[in-house]
Amino acid sequence: MNIALWVVQGLLAAVYLAAGGLKAVRPRERLAASGNLDWMKDASDVGVKAVGLVEILGAFGVVLPWLTGIASVLTPVAAVGLVVVQVGALRVHVVRDERRPLPANVILLLLAAFVAVGRFPG
Repeated sequence: MNIALWVVQGLLAAVYLAAGGLKAVRPRERLAASGNLDWMKDASDVGVKAVGLVEILGAFGVVLPWLTGIASVLTPVAAVGLVVVQVGALRVHVVRDERRPLPANVILLLLAAFVAVGRFPG
């Protein structure tokens, strides 16, 4: 079980670091123009950067506390935070009738929930 949790934690960290990094450093207009992130057309620059920052923090939080043994309770807390991010993403996509990203959102939500439950103390 520990190996499966580490694999999922690494996968979540990679996905959220990449996605959050893009949102944090690339201009919103450029990301929206790609055609894959239509929700950004209606979002503010600050909103997109904030989502990116939350995703980056979640990426680090889902791995580093457990890896270092320093405040390891933050790993499941970060995983719960990523679940919340995906609930928000699902809501945005459903409201906008964007069905294409929904399967990825559900998979990421389930993976984050797996880490949250698997790493929760007790």
